[in-house]
Amino acid sequence: MSKDRLSWTLNGTPNELGEVGGVRALTGADINMVFQPIVELETGLLFAHEALVRCKLPQYASPLMLFLAAEKERACGHLGHIIRQQTFELCQDTALFVNVHPEELSQRWLVRPDDPMFFHEREVYLEITESAAFTHYDLCMSVLKDVCARAGVHLVVDDYGAGHSNLARILDLNPEIVKLDGALIRGIDKDRRRQLMVRHMVALCTDLGAKVVAECIETVEELKAVADQGVQFGQGYVLARPAFPPPEFNFPLARRTAPAAATKNRPPPKPIAKLSVQDNANAAIALPFVKPLPSAPRPAPAAVPAAPADPSPPRPSTKPKGHSRRPPMRPTPPALPALPKRPPPLPGTR
Repeated sequence: MSKDRLSWTLNGTPNELGEVGGVRALTGADINMVFQPIVELETGLLFAHEALVRCKLPQYASPLMLFLAAEKERACGHLGHIIRQQTFELCQDTALFVNVHPEELSQRWLVRPDDPMFFHEREVYLEITESAAFTHYDLCMSVLKDVCARAGVHLVVDDYGAGHSNLARILDLNPEIVKLDGALIRGIDKDRRRQLMVRHMVALCTDLGAKVVAECIETVEELKAVADQGVQFGQGYVLARPAFPPPEFNFPLARRTAPAAATKNRPPPKPIAKLSVQDNANAAIALPFVKPLPSAPRPAPAAVPAAPADPSPPRPSTKPKGHSRRPPMRPTPPALPALPKRPPPLPGTR
């Protein structure tokens, strides 16, 4: 095995692969996190925030330059771990969309039990681009789906419709959220063909159990056109720009459903099960090793006061001796004598 291959680190310690001052030398103090709201278009309520990275160093002025350098140094796992640490520390009380670079799947960072996403109290959505789902299909099917199952997080396919579509592979990943590529959304209010395309894509995703987010919405007209095609969630500058602290958003459309009555699209709170005494007893019958909860002691019945004694002397009984309330048994009637047998009829007669 080559030296480069052996120098992949799994414990977060920078090594000689990276350049001096490169991505492997970055810490949480070198990056900023900003958050952009994702809004439910039916009610105008906040659904989640997407976490976006910004690096303070001038050589990594854009996120694209930062991740290209991380790919070159094979430090995507190290960078992703730092980003998630900052993300979940800065934004703790909302559902979060977090981007995952496909190289992290091969560097085993996501499977570490100390990853911050395992400790977030709200819903977590891991985003993988449509192109990564195509080029890293086997890793997505093994590592990413296993992480989602163990950590209780949800899978998101980003940039759907960007030109790398292999519908069968997208369906095999079974994502819970599909984010439409921004190229489909820009100017959609003026393009009837694009509206029809988005409408059919939304119908297909809905039939397969996935909800749809339209990103890069920049005008009110685009937002209205997206909502008219049945898209469940929206994201873009028309609602709010990425910022920290997480910004308030502007919803310029009329709400189609009252916020109090619409809860089907928002992530549910994590349930806290409370077993009653009877439920616990039933569970103990089904699972003998489960110890039932102690039941509350029943109160002792109240003592019935005794009737006061009658001072008058007892009356003499008028019933004869040997009298019983049970009526006497009737004598058994004698058995009737048996009837003589009838002789058989003569031949030819009845």
